[in-house]
Amino acid sequence: MKSSAPEKAPLVKLRGISKTFGDRKVLDSLDLDLNDGEFVTLLGPSGCGKTTVLRMIAGFESPDSGTITLESTALHERPAHQRPVNTVFQSYALFPHMNLYDNVAFGMRMEKVAKTEIHERVREALEMVQLAHLSDRRPDQLSGGQQQRVAIARAVVKRPRVLLLDEPLSALDYKLRKQMQNELKRLQRRLGITFVFVTHDQEEALSMSDRVVVMREGGIEQIGTPREVYESPSTLFVARFVGEINQLAAQVVRPAATAGRIELTLLGQTLELSSHGRTYQGGEAVQVLLRPEDMRLKGAEDSEGFPARVIERNYKGMTLDTVLELDSGQQLLASEFFDEDDPDFDYRLGERVRVSWVPDWEIILPDDAPAVTGAGA
Repeated sequence: MKSSAPEKAPLVKLRGISKTFGDRKVLDSLDLDLNDGEFVTLLGPSGCGKTTVLRMIAGFESPDSGTITLESTALHERPAHQRPVNTVFQSYALFPHMNLYDNVAFGMRMEKVAKTEIHERVREALEMVQLAHLSDRRPDQLSGGQQQRVAIARAVVKRPRVLLLDEPLSALDYKLRKQMQNELKRLQRRLGITFVFVTHDQEEALSMSDRVVVMREGGIEQIGTPREVYESPSTLFVARFVGEINQLAAQVVRPAATAGRIELTLLGQTLELSSHGRTYQGGEAVQVLLRPEDMRLKGAEDSEGFPARVIERNYKGMTLDTVLELDSGQQLLASEFFDEDDPDFDYRLGERVRVSWVPDWEIILPDDAPAVTGAGA
């Protein structure tokens, strides 16, 4: 019987990283592994510490305590210019008086790399970002997306082990931002180096990453694939922060007769739902979380679901978003694929309906935070 290959050790390890600015603790004993050749996104609200983590790896900030290692090298003991990492900033930081070629070549010239090698590597980097034909232009003659690609070429031309990207797409318009997301992911696959990407944009994190690190107040709430973080959030904070979600307070009655099921009371009804592998006690307060796209609307005469009233309908092209008000006064958001041929699809404002969801697609978490009401809560 052939033995399985041993699991590779992480490329970069952060252990016990803490950092305080003034009287504010930005990072608190943070541990994080970054694997070789993966696209990792640090996601979280402003002030959660994600950019500080990036700056720690780059060497622009030093930890108050803890270690950062790349394989056997203690990065935290090395100055920034001696670390095999490079950073792409939001501002691009291109030299305005230099053309593209010289911008990309600048770092290697400072390191006294041979001219022939500089020329070959600059040509390769510009071809990689599809800008070789514009190598004699200055940054002010380029679009925002082209400038961003020059900044990436300048960063990767030195062949770093890790590329750090600090919200590099935030200044771009929506269409260009979507295009650059795809280009960045393709580039990362081609280069095969570790990308560490910082953003507060959930959609960006989900669409680009191999793994997402959700941060909150200097710590890590959850690490997982985009699908794990979206479909199986481990805390209420992650559930609410990553995408839109409806949140309903409930109480566990008891484990159901069927293994892996629980009975709970929700909006005056007793329901049997999947426990999703968790253990609950009778009487325990929980939150039932429902993604808008998992909600289903039916006519008021239907027996399933909960009675509600349509208070808003928003057409969004492929989907139609409906804001519903339950009899309790709480609002829910339902997002359905638009179907103009379905006569039951076109509910009117004020119309009474029944709202339910796809069975077993709910998320149930312990009630460790105050309930949030309202559409998209």
